[in-house]
Amino acid sequence: MNLNPKNPLAALLLACCTALGHAAAPVVSFADDPAVIDFARDLEQRHGFNADTLLGQFAETRPNAKVLQLIKPPSSPLQRSWERYRPRFLNDRRIDGGVGFWLENEGQLIKASALYGVPPEIIVAIIGVETEYGRNTGGFRVLEALATLAFKYPPRAEFFRTELEQFLLLSRENNLDPLTVKGSFAGAIGIPQFMPGSQRRYAVDFDGDQRVDLSGSIDDAIGSVARFLEQHGWQTGQPIAVQAATNGAPDPALLQAGIRPSLKVAELADKGVRADTDPQGTVALIDLVSPNKDTEYWLGFENFYVITRYNRSSFYAMSVFQLGEEIRNRLCAQLPATAGNRARYCRA
Repeated sequence: MNLNPKNPLAALLLACCTALGHAAAPVVSFADDPAVIDFARDLEQRHGFNADTLLGQFAETRPNAKVLQLIKPPSSPLQRSWERYRPRFLNDRRIDGGVGFWLENEGQLIKASALYGVPPEIIVAIIGVETEYGRNTGGFRVLEALATLAFKYPPRAEFFRTELEQFLLLSRENNLDPLTVKGSFAGAIGIPQFMPGSQRRYAVDFDGDQRVDLSGSIDDAIGSVARFLEQHGWQTGQPIAVQAATNGAPDPALLQAGIRPSLKVAELADKGVRADTDPQGTVALIDLVSPNKDTEYWLGFENFYVITRYNRSSFYAMSVFQLGEEIRNRLCAQLPATAGNRARYCRA
């Protein structure tokens, strides 16, 4: 047969053979990656792992293309839009779900709030935003997701290698098989979606069973969310955010001051940004922008900033704050006027 590529039949056969060759090429496991081998040897030296055992686990793990697709910024990023973002979390399903979650777990919420100073509605709202009260905790193998990001995603490889190390330590401490733990595409675990490092630093055994289980124990999730916020500086009984009125667009320098409170309320008032709150309070100016809409401006207090330690987005923190308010208001509307809980949760 004429195998000249210009021969149509020959060209077709060559294309088929090439495709078959590509299809037959095996996907190389992480155990064959020199960087992973070095990583396993390093954990053996620093933490007493058996490197061969780790490499055996990595041999059953391969780069996950979906993880890389999800972690990358979109090629054509959408313009920020509070109008589009807010309804994802501020809707009847999450509000009603939050009321039900609160009533089902009232005792542990009261306990966590008393111990760590964080209001129940904020604990409930974070769990509602993160996983819709434990319904959507992620279906990715955490070891695979973290290894993919640690060794195949250079922009954040250092961060994810640290989290991979923390995950392996966490698995050993809790007698978990690292190959079976499921979570988000970024390696977040359980009902409150803690990264492994955060779980080791902040999670607590809140149900008293001598183990921390953020995937199976709602009690542990509640206590751990509250402790995370408390450890990041939650100020008990202090405000979170208050809406502001402005005389046109505020001075850009006020927004450039950042999300960490550093501006005095009185100073902002002198510059045309007014709110009904203590003039001596220290706040950040928060802009909630939407295309072709007037921007909403809020003053964020230290507690607003603390919520952004969970997810470093003003949209996220405002969603948690507003969802918590809606849940509490709906719960209070349902409680009898004489219910003891009403005095505990509900404002006159």
